[in-house]
Amino acid sequence: MAFSSFSYYNTLWILISKLKMALFLCSFLFLLVSSATACYRCVHQTKAAYFSKAPALSSGACGYGSLALGLSGGHLAAAVPSIYKDGAGCGSCFQIRCKNATLCTKQGTKVITSDLNHNNQTDFVLSSRAFMAMAQKGLGQDILKHGIVDVEYKRVPCEYKNQNLALRVEESSQKPHYLAVKVLYQGGQTEIVAIDVAQVGSSNWSFLTRNYGAVWDTSRVPAGAAAIPVCGDRRV
Repeated sequence: MAFSSFSYYNTLWILISKLKMALFLCSFLFLLVSSATACYRCVHQTKAAYFSKAPALSSGACGYGSLALGLSGGHLAAAVPSIYKDGAGCGSCFQIRCKNATLCTKQGTKVITSDLNHNNQTDFVLSSRAFMAMAQKGLGQDILKHGIVDVEYKRVPCEYKNQNLALRVEESSQKPHYLAVKVLYQGGQTEIVAIDVAQVGSSNWSFLTRNYGAVWDTSRVPAGAAAIPVCGDRRV
């Protein structure tokens, strides 16, 4: 089983140098009994709009903040509740292309879910960079003039070169009373469904709960070094 280290940054409340944690990913492969339950490889038809400014998405409901721009090169998307899934859909990747053959390319572009879309007219609201990336060379401004376009999309694996699944300690953490972490670089087609924590060498496990989006927290913080298994539901 592979292990990867955490990403850390200094806070006023946590001595990061003393907080040593290990992370491992446990994936569960769920077989789909019926094709009617879910179809993660199917191509779906919908419409897509765009935000004129990327910060509108990077400050979205998933909680990535400015880190979102580094996850996908600014190709971000706000998704409807059925895709956002109360935060479980955060970090999921989709290949999306517009259906106007004279305006757009056949391959479209890949986007990462970073926000919740409340607009019932479209499944996705994209960053302007992602929206323009669907267009043929030299037609980026033309597609922006449309505002909303017909698109088709499908779920695809997320890929992060030279990056492993990581947890980032949030500034709101207050050792030893409160720990909040943010899930980053979630590769493949996995949705995080559970995160546990225990002091290294202890069998006394407690669970973190999803606070919102990609942020999980707990008030039961181990006194010393901690192991944190991250369990995911692999979508196939």
